[in-house]
Amino acid sequence: VGCDRSKNLVDICAEKHFQAFVCDALSVPIRSGSCDACISIAVIHHFSTAERRLATIRELARLLRPGGTALIYVWAMEQEYKNQKSKYLKEKNGSKNKEKEMNTGTAERPLSDQGPDSSQDSAWSDQLLNGLKDESCGAKPVADFRLPVHTNRTSFHSQDLLVPWHLKGGTKKKEESVDTVLVPGGSKESQELSPVFHRYYHVFCEGELEAACRSLDCVRVQKSYYDQGNWCVILEKL
Repeated sequence: VGCDRSKNLVDICAEKHFQAFVCDALSVPIRSGSCDACISIAVIHHFSTAERRLATIRELARLLRPGGTALIYVWAMEQEYKNQKSKYLKEKNGSKNKEKEMNTGTAERPLSDQGPDSSQDSAWSDQLLNGLKDESCGAKPVADFRLPVHTNRTSFHSQDLLVPWHLKGGTKKKEESVDTVLVPGGSKESQELSPVFHRYYHVFCEGELEAACRSLDCVRVQKSYYDQGNWCVILEKL
C-alpha cells in the first residue's frame, strides 16, 4: 500500500492498479503497529525543520509492528564521497540536451524526485542566491536569510535550498506566475514557459539522519550507509 501527498501521483498509481491514497507523512491514517515494513524515499528532505523531520521518522516507526523494519532515503549534502562523484554529478555533461529542451519549454514534466541520481531532474536555475550555510558540512555562513536556488548537476553549497521545477503542459491558473527566458539565438524577445514551482529541500550531512533516528527510543538503527548521493538508514521497531 502506497501513500503520497500528491493526488496526481496517486492517480497514476490507481491507473496502474496499485493501492495508494493521499495523505501527509506527518499523519498517516493507518493503524499503529500494523506494517511489517515501510519505505520512505526522497520524502523527509522536504520538511523544513529538524522537529518536523524527526516527527516524520517517529510517524514511520509508529506504523511498524515490533520487529518490523523501515528504509529511509534522503538527499546527501556530500555528492562527492570517498573521492567518488555521485551519478548525479557524473551526468552533468549528459544533461545538456535536457537543459536546452527545458529552456525552450519542450522537455517532459518530472513526475517525482527520486534523489540526486534521478533521470527526471528538471533544468535548474544557474542563479545562486546567498543563503544560510551549515558550517558542519564545510559551507560558510552568511548574513542573508534568502534560500539559494540550486544549479542542476552541481555540488550543494547549502543544506537548505530551493529546486525549481519547470512543468510542461499544465494549465496556468490566474494566480500563478510564469517564468520567462530569452529565446535561443540571442533574441531579446521573451518566451513564456509553463509555471515554475520552487520546492524546498534540506540535504543531509553525514551522520545527521542516523543521529535523528537514534534519538528515538522506539527504534534501533540496523544499518546506515551512503548510496549514490543519498544517506540511507534501515530501522528496526523495538
